[in-house]
Amino acid sequence: MSYLLSISLSDGREFTKETNNSTATSPIELPNAGESFANIKMLVPTNTNSIALISLIGTPYNYWDDDDGDGRESEGIAITGSLNLSIVDKYNQIVSRNQVVNICNAPYKVTLTSTSGTLKTKYGIPNNTNFIASSAIYYITPKVIPTICYARPNLKYGSDNESDLWAGIIDFRGSVSMWNFSKGFIPQSTNPSLYNLNFPTTGANNLYFDLEIIGSGPLKWENVTRGGITANMRPNSKGTNVRVTLNGPVASSSQWNSSSPGRIDKPVLPQIFELVGKDSNGNSVVKYGFKLQKWFVNRGPNRYGDYSDVISWCNSIGYRMPMVKDLTNATCSGPWAGEHCQGGVGATPSSSGNHYQRVIGAGFFSEWGYMADYLGTNFDYIDYWTSDFGKNYLIVHAGPGYIWWSENNYKSNVVCVIP
Repeated sequence: MSYLLSISLSDGREFTKETNNSTATSPIELPNAGESFANIKMLVPTNTNSIALISLIGTPYNYWDDDDGDGRESEGIAITGSLNLSIVDKYNQIVSRNQVVNICNAPYKVTLTSTSGTLKTKYGIPNNTNFIASSAIYYITPKVIPTICYARPNLKYGSDNESDLWAGIIDFRGSVSMWNFSKGFIPQSTNPSLYNLNFPTTGANNLYFDLEIIGSGPLKWENVTRGGITANMRPNSKGTNVRVTLNGPVASSSQWNSSSPGRIDKPVLPQIFELVGKDSNGNSVVKYGFKLQKWFVNRGPNRYGDYSDVISWCNSIGYRMPMVKDLTNATCSGPWAGEHCQGGVGATPSSSGNHYQRVIGAGFFSEWGYMADYLGTNFDYIDYWTSDFGKNYLIVHAGPGYIWWSENNYKSNVVCVIP
């Protein structure tokens, strides 16, 4: 019955429970790039994860043979039991058969399990046998090609288990197809026409993120400038990581302290950035692209103003006061909801409550996370004014991104945005 638990690869290699020696640290590598689990032949059909053994011996599968011919005639064989399949990635996420095997989520654990049962033929001595339950585990990895797996901003307030006592009950995670709480944003597309789906869509001076790369050696990256904003590249020596720092229009310290700071340069937006890692011969190895659509300028740390101060300062530099949806995708629901957030309209896709969730294109704080951790950006861990009005004037907290109300004479931090 060991054949029940065997797998075959597209190059003809076959593995059985007895010959399988794969482990999580030494997985079986698929022969071709771009293969899915449907390219791995198993007795479990590709359209299901479980099949009764009796189904395998009849049409259309006909997985039965006997040296004496037993079971070939109608109703000549009876068998009980089933064969079951489970595929999970290294994060224990369930994977479908048609999913392409991704190096970023490898190794995958493929478990084939047969239940106990009885095989009985019409003729033969003996004409029945019992078999016990059995299983085989195969660890699978794709053929390795250089791949950018994650774009990692600050991860604080990106999980459902934050160390802060007050935040521990909140789920800050985005969808599993977009956000990994321990790694960051998952690239959504390598197609240049769809770079707008990737992180980030918003930026500010000195904000940075890391690209995590698998399957590459040392790479050279050139800085990229578009519309008055530069993506400065700083790779590590192994080729496994490159830090991307955004530099663009910013207020000076003298402008922070002035109620009439004067104009600041406006970047030309939107702009598409394509970052290219090249080998020592100048050949392109990996690419990452994103489309910046909004640029933010703050008034520095501990420079508080009331509602009218913020409008005046933003207007003076030629920018505008942000709306709630420019900053967060929070909704007025859940544990932190109440009258204080009513009327606040966050970005979409919406969060599940009055806090952000890490979603690309769903607000400045939603994308970048805990702003105070970005050294050199001069963002505070505190509230920022918005132009929105609910039951009162609305502010957004730069930590967890919740919406709150305040009187217009409340002193809070200042950030402005364009367009």
